[in-house]
Amino acid sequence: MTTPNGTYGGRPDLDLDTYNSPDVLGEFNVKMGLRYLEVTPERVVGTIPVEGNRQPYLLLHGGANAALAETIGSTAAVLNAPEGQVAVGLELSCTHHRAARQGLVTAVCTPLHTGRTTASFEIVITDEDGRRTCTARLTCILRERPPGA
Repeated sequence: MTTPNGTYGGRPDLDLDTYNSPDVLGEFNVKMGLRYLEVTPERVVGTIPVEGNRQPYLLLHGGANAALAETIGSTAAVLNAPEGQVAVGLELSCTHHRAARQGLVTAVCTPLHTGRTTASFEIVITDEDGRRTCTARLTCILRERPPGA
């Protein structure tokens, strides 16, 4: 992303409309109903609806929490990668604290560590009442960008 003071990860500046476009979100995130609300190297925020992402007991599927956390965390990792590097997921862990049954859940990702070769992030997912439903941690490896990528 380009800012008036420089670049993050060698990526062009993208506004929220661009981040939320189907071409940038990709098929899976479009199907989940992901919407970015804030995208900066210090904080990435996104939401998904519970409806359409439920398991048979009509609760938000734990895999939906994991997919949301990995997507939001990977976005943060790319924004924090040194120029010329890409972020590749290494480990994701999720603790599911309580069920979400309706409405939206919101994921807030903040960096725990952004280094030369690894980056780790905490992703807190809450329901519409602000109750924590899931805590996730994502660690990414930072690698040289492959030619043509």
